[in-house]
Amino acid sequence: MTMVDEATHALTPAQARARFRAGVSAPTSGWAAGYTQTNLIAVRRDWAYDVLMFCQRNEQPCPVLDVSEPGDPSTKLAAGADLRSDLPRYRIWENGELRAEVTDATPYWSDDLVAFSIGCSFTFETALAAEGIPLRHVEQGRNVAMYTTTRKCRPAGRLHGPMVVSMRYIPAGRVDDAIRITAEMPAVHGAPVHVGDPGALGISDLGKPDFGEPARPEPGDVPVFWACGVTPQAALMASKPPFAITHAPGHMLITDRRDDEYRVGRQ
Repeated sequence: MTMVDEATHALTPAQARARFRAGVSAPTSGWAAGYTQTNLIAVRRDWAYDVLMFCQRNEQPCPVLDVSEPGDPSTKLAAGADLRSDLPRYRIWENGELRAEVTDATPYWSDDLVAFSIGCSFTFETALAAEGIPLRHVEQGRNVAMYTTTRKCRPAGRLHGPMVVSMRYIPAGRVDDAIRITAEMPAVHGAPVHVGDPGALGISDLGKPDFGEPARPEPGDVPVFWACGVTPQAALMASKPPFAITHAPGHMLITDRRDDEYRVGRQ
C-alpha cells in the first residue's frame, strides 16, 4: 500500500468512488477526509433477518447505517453509488469459506441479496486527527490492524462468532481525549472496548493482526482497541451461511455523509 497523499485526502466521495469503480484498489483510511465510511455485508434474503438481529444485539461492533431492498445495489448514504463496484475490494464467501477477493462484485450479485452498510471506525479518524491525535497506520501508509478476540458476540438466529477489534497506538497522554472523541460517535463504534494489555482480549501478538497490517508504535504509545465492523465476517466464518459478499477489511464505501452527522451534539 502507498501512503495516502494530500490529493487523495482531498477527494470528494464521488471522485473516490469513481476511482474504485475504475479499478483502483487501496485501503480507504485517510481518503476523502471528513466523510463517513461504511463496511458492507450482503447476504441472501433468507439470512437477512439473522444478520439484522445479530447487528441489533451487537450494536457496538455492528452499527447499521442502511439496509437495501433485496437485489438493490444502491444506498441512501451515497447518491448514485453502486455497492457492487464502488468499494475498492470485496470478498466472496461460500459456506463460511473465502472463495475470491475481487475489485468488482457485480458478477456475483443476485436479485435476492440484501446489503447492510455498517458504521466504520475510519469515520472517527478525522475527528481524532483534528484534535492532534496521531494515527500511526496513516503516518506509516498501512491498513489499520484488526484482531479477532476471545470476546463472544451475542448470538442471533443462525449467526454467532467473536468480536473483532481495530487497534490504534495512542500516546499515553492523549488516551482520555481519544476515548472522549470517539464516545461522541456511537453510530461508528463509539468509545474503545479496551485500553492496554492485548492479552485481556486474547490477542497474543500485536505484530500479527488477523486483518490489516501492523503499525509501529512510538515511545509512550498505548494500544487502544475499538469494536470493528469486520465482526460480521468473523460471524460468517463461524456460522457458514451459503453465500455472502463483504468488503475486504480496510476497503470501505466512502459515502456522501459528513462525519459530524454521526457525532452526538455536533450535527
